Amino acid sequence: MNTQPVPAPTTKTALASKKFILVAEDDIFYANIYKVKLTKEGFDVLVVGNGEWVLRSARKRKPDLILLDLVMPIKDGFETLKELKADPTLADIRVVVLSNLGQEEDMQKAKAMGAADYLVKTNISIQEVVGKIKHYLTT
Repeated sequence: MNTQPVPAPTTKTALASKKFILVAEDDIFYANIYKVKLTKEGFDVLVVGNGEWVLRSARKRKPDLILLDLVMPIKDGFETLKELKADPTLADIRVVVLSNLGQEEDMQKAKAMGAADYLVKTNISIQEVVGKIKHYLTT
């Protein structure tokens, strides 16, 4: 009987298996919270501060999921979502809107444009956000 220990995965292998989350958040406070918490949960995380960088980053490295704020400089979340869904190479990325805009019309608009979910930052804990992300990455 072979009692040799199974080697642990190499760092390269472990990194390759991590899910990549692209976070679009221009508020430094929220950006830091999401970066720290999602990294601790085992995700590979990139935080960008405007919609233009979301599109550039997603084209450079396709994320498994995008957390998208709506109120951002240069290109807002609605414009960004529209461009993501219009690009055949990016259209299948799950996008979860995470915004302080809590009006029903904003929620309906984002979902009609292809967002998988709409979460209001002030109404949800970071742990609930992590739970939603895990749900969308496994369904």
